[in-house]
Amino acid sequence: MTDKKILRRSMATALALMSTMFAPGVSIAAGPADTNWMSYNGTVNGQRYSQLDQINAQNVTSLTEVCRLQVDESGTFQAGPLQIDGTLYLTNSYDTLAVDATNCTVRWRNVYKPEQEGVFLINRGVAFANGKLFRGTPDARLLAIDAATGKTLWQQQVGDPEQGEFFSAVPVVWQGLLIIGSAGSDWGIRGRVMAYDQESGREVWRFYTIPRGNEVGAETWKDRSSARYGGGGSWTTYTLDMASGEVFVPVGNPAPDFVPSHRPGANLFSDSMVVLDARTGALKWWHQMLPNDGLDLDLAAAPMLYWNRSGEPMVAIGSKDGYLYSVNRETQKRIFLTPVTTIKKPDRAPTSKGVYTCPGPLGGVEWNGPAYDHLAKQIVVGTVDWCAVLKSDEVDYQPGKFFVAGSWESDPTWGGWVTAVDPDSGKVRWQYHADTPVVAGITPTAGGVTFTGDMGGNFLAFESATGKLLLKTATGGALAGGVITYALGGKQYVAFTSGNVSRMSFGEGGRPTLMLYALADGTRSAAPAPAQQSAAPAAPTTIAAAAAAPDAGRGKELFGKNCAACHGRSGEGGTGPALTGLRSRLDFPTTVNWIENPSAKMPRLYPSPLDAQAVVDIATYIQGF
Repeated sequence: MTDKKILRRSMATALALMSTMFAPGVSIAAGPADTNWMSYNGTVNGQRYSQLDQINAQNVTSLTEVCRLQVDESGTFQAGPLQIDGTLYLTNSYDTLAVDATNCTVRWRNVYKPEQEGVFLINRGVAFANGKLFRGTPDARLLAIDAATGKTLWQQQVGDPEQGEFFSAVPVVWQGLLIIGSAGSDWGIRGRVMAYDQESGREVWRFYTIPRGNEVGAETWKDRSSARYGGGGSWTTYTLDMASGEVFVPVGNPAPDFVPSHRPGANLFSDSMVVLDARTGALKWWHQMLPNDGLDLDLAAAPMLYWNRSGEPMVAIGSKDGYLYSVNRETQKRIFLTPVTTIKKPDRAPTSKGVYTCPGPLGGVEWNGPAYDHLAKQIVVGTVDWCAVLKSDEVDYQPGKFFVAGSWESDPTWGGWVTAVDPDSGKVRWQYHADTPVVAGITPTAGGVTFTGDMGGNFLAFESATGKLLLKTATGGALAGGVITYALGGKQYVAFTSGNVSRMSFGEGGRPTLMLYALADGTRSAAPAPAQQSAAPAAPTTIAAAAAAPDAGRGKELFGKNCAACHGRSGEGGTGPALTGLRSRLDFPTTVNWIENPSAKMPRLYPSPLDAQAVVDIATYIQGF
């Protein structure tokens, strides 16, 4: 066919469509234009707000499942997905996936093979720039991946896992640089933030969050030697002020966690928001929440930038201490301090007999911070309501091991909150109390609905103006990662991660699964929902019930995914008891039964996500500690 014939046919088709569109009695409802979710918090200012309004307070109850994709058999799943031009990008501990953003079809999967043993098997997502994805790994590597093909473009070792260093945070990208910080404080690292060249992985600058020598803040470590393993790790993503070229970094707790007398002084820059020049890494300013923290109440979530009604630049900060802070970015003065969960602080540092504190080390604002609702003009934040008794112990630093110098026992009851506050005064406008912690990302929209989820496995939608719960849907797994929304082909979707087993998984747990929702339109092809995990204890497994011979190697892998967050990667203990010398205390059948039928202090993982074979494999592995 000639070009002229093609042109005439195209024009005829267009005219026919126009005559239909403007025929009497015919109305065409245009769907939203395609949108992306380009970074962990939607935009680099951390606001998580979406301009989409196809899903609104009137129709949100019609949301239905479009598809789901099981990403792993078990383990942590705390990633914040990105959606770029029709593809969702997400991670688990070692894998990176590209998935069709309308039907959950896997386009590619990059499987990273660790070169050293990972410290903490967790990853919270990727950054995107110039056709590349960037992420860290549990064994302290940094990867660049081709977003179109999934091919690894470069790989650099940027930390030492033998010292307890790993990279769970989502990097941020800025003018050819890739900015990321090291975790984790609770292993006694000396925290730092680095910038790398996006093309080569070459380090461009670094800033130590625990200063030494002549660095600013070194004098706040009065025992200078304690700064060598002072903590100050970075757990999650960061925030950028594109106008000023500043990066806002949340810095974690000092180490050891529960013996602040071992490190006298304010311990900068632990428990602080540190503001750096994004180009050079030079310190601009900082705001510390808790000097000489002895309760493990670090800053774990990205700050959120906004402007108040007077046009002044502000930053909102959600902390594990249970408060929402607002700080003026020009004057650097604190404007308000609003409690957003139960707060009961002890009058002394932890002792060997214990002190009671609210929130405990697993409470407050965790790794997803405050969002800004432009429609309702309010800040919204999710929190964990969970108290604990903290006990101190002897200080014994061992590289690569948990370095808390104590232990804690959390309350048997817990809960969560979603709180909306006035952005100028900090006054609470509304609160919703959840039966289980609220850790997932908060996403307000122009449709007047705010999305999030809880650790009991419920996807939640609220009327933004009032806090009225409009939708509560069981997903079969704890929500601990990002909740995002975007439009493709005239339809608004909501995507989120479900199924997370970690130190906070005393709710639903579940298998790591990507979930995709949209308004019901008769065209969906949804997979059936998984069977809910039984609340009743399962019948004990015998060794013979396992499908194959015990596999200690697989047990090590499963232990790392499901157990190490509480018991330590080598069984040295942490939030849970030490498992070293277990064989002298529990024989093999008793160990199997202990995993299957845990006490109230442990999450129930059997029969899902761990089956009989997995239980036997883990028991075989830990019997060797």
